[in-house]
Order: sequence, then structure tokens, then C-alpha cells
Amino acid sequence: MMRYKEWIFFTIPIIQEKEAKKEAFRKYLESSGAVDALTKVLVALYEQNEKPSSALEFIQQKLGGPTASEYEKLQAEVSDLQVKYNELLATHQQICKELEELKNSHTQSSVKETNEGDPPTTASEGQQEQIC
Repeated sequence: MMRYKEWIFFTIPIIQEKEAKKEAFRKYLESSGAVDALTKVLVALYEQNEKPSSALEFIQQKLGGPTASEYEKLQAEVSDLQVKYNELLATHQQICKELEELKNSHTQSSVKETNEGDPPTTASEGQQEQIC
């Protein structure tokens, strides 16, 4: 069984380490302005004659965040934009596939027409490859 002095010897450094971390975090919040901002918002809430139905929404609004309804609208917009992006990406991939098929058929027909020399190339081929 551990004696009291041994327990204190092992426990005090752990407590000191935790206190040091708390103090560092407190200093971080103060230096970043978070404590002042939260204090101002809470004071404003306290000074409201008619308290809002949702204290959390009041705080979010005062700190510059969207309300719950605005957040839901933004989420719906993100969802719609993701669907549009996926559709455009699928269309782009299909067009790139068709372009590659056309290039291959053009290259094959050019090789058949010219047995001597290099097959003709265009300056836009490199650009098209970068897009697809």
C-alpha cells in the first residue's frame, strides 16, 4: 500500500502539469480576444429586457455566425451544388472520353493516309490533354 508521502510525491507534479495547461489555455483565450468577445456577448444577453427564446442563437448571431435557419439553407445549397458538380463532372468525363476516341480515330486515319514521316499533330492537342 502506498503511503501518503509517496502519494503526494507522485500526485503533485500531475496536478501542477494540469494547472499549467489550464493557465496556458486561459492566456491563449485572453490574448486571442475570445474572452472579451464572449464577455461582451454575454453582457448583451444579460442586458436584454426581453430574453430571446434561444440564447444559443442570440450568441451565434452576435458572434457573426448564421442562425439555425440560415445554416439549414446553407446546407441545402451545399447539397444542391454538390449534385450539380457531380453532374458536370460526369459530363466532363464523358466528353473527354469522346474526345479521346475522336483523337484515336483521327490518328489512325492520318497514319493510313501518310505512310512516310510523322503523323500530323496540332498545338491544341497538348492543351486538350491537360483539360481531360
